[in-house]
Amino acid sequence: MVYSPELRQGVGDLRRCLEEAGLGRQGAGFAKHGSHSPAPDAPLILVACSGGRDSTALAALASIVCPELGLKCGAVVINHGLQEGSAQVAGEAAHRCSSLGLDPVVTERVQVTHTKAGMEADARSARYQAIGRVALAAGARAVLLAHTRDDQAEGVLISLIRTAGLGALAGMAPRSRRGGVLYLRPLLDVSRSQTTTICRQMGLDWWDDPSNGGEFAADQRLPANYPLRSRVRHDLLPALSAFAGRDMAMHLAQSALLARADQDFLDQEAGRLLTRSLRPRTAKPQGAEPLACLDVKTMQDAHPALRSRAWAQLLTSLGLDASSRRIGQIDALVSRWHGQGPVSLPSFHSAFRQGHVILICKDRDHAHR
Repeated sequence: MVYSPELRQGVGDLRRCLEEAGLGRQGAGFAKHGSHSPAPDAPLILVACSGGRDSTALAALASIVCPELGLKCGAVVINHGLQEGSAQVAGEAAHRCSSLGLDPVVTERVQVTHTKAGMEADARSARYQAIGRVALAAGARAVLLAHTRDDQAEGVLISLIRTAGLGALAGMAPRSRRGGVLYLRPLLDVSRSQTTTICRQMGLDWWDDPSNGGEFAADQRLPANYPLRSRVRHDLLPALSAFAGRDMAMHLAQSALLARADQDFLDQEAGRLLTRSLRPRTAKPQGAEPLACLDVKTMQDAHPALRSRAWAQLLTSLGLDASSRRIGQIDALVSRWHGQGPVSLPSFHSAFRQGHVILICKDRDHAHR
């Protein structure tokens, strides 16, 4: 097969992503041209496949790249059961993955629990839980996710609508861990039009999710009851591109890449600040159990941007909500100290200043309730 530019880029991006995750060639023999068969104990890579064009293209790319590197490759297909015919869609996606040579191919039916977070978030949570269970049970070294450059741009816009800060701009990381599973996103520099071309070149059909509003014309706005992501994709992003006279999906994705590098560096430095600031928990506040003790001077000398991230990391490590309001209140114990009282935290926790240290404590009366 003669590779198109789109297929060539996809193959290269996936190979590079796997190699950067420590999943490169499994032996010198795999450097030679020709067909290869992974060893029985070779690392297993799973493709999360919905049956859509992006994940179908990723499954096709993985069927090429993984054997070349000496990696086993399978797939996991999640049926959310939220739409009519979802079982058929999942079955066809699984069959397509099997026809590409992926093995094992596991189909999971999940029950989506409805919460205030909304249907899309609830489905995503159920999906990740199921994928994680399958990956851990299969002993997979990594799961490949088919988020594209367009998904990255849409995600940045959604984050900016909902929140603020560098994290909103940073988008999705190319590599992340969740529940003990490594997730890789090798297509963040590949567009949706490119995954369409890859599917067509490989002779693969795909499923279009009707909730994306594909039946609406480009100049028609989606109704307000469509998912926010679909409306951003169909209405907002094309309007921004038309207004700016440039491909805003590419622009936003490139901005996310730069913001992600900045965020990673700041998080790393904040972690070092937290380590330098921690002191032995020798204080015995009355009626409270000290969980963390931090030196005021060390925190005071740090840049506010690093302090806020250090507080967030500390609260998260203790299983506490790290809202910007709470972080600001804790930081005021260092930056704007005037003898104020404790900062109330969730689950009967509190933060307060005692001399030259900041203590994060749990109310001992409630610690074992």
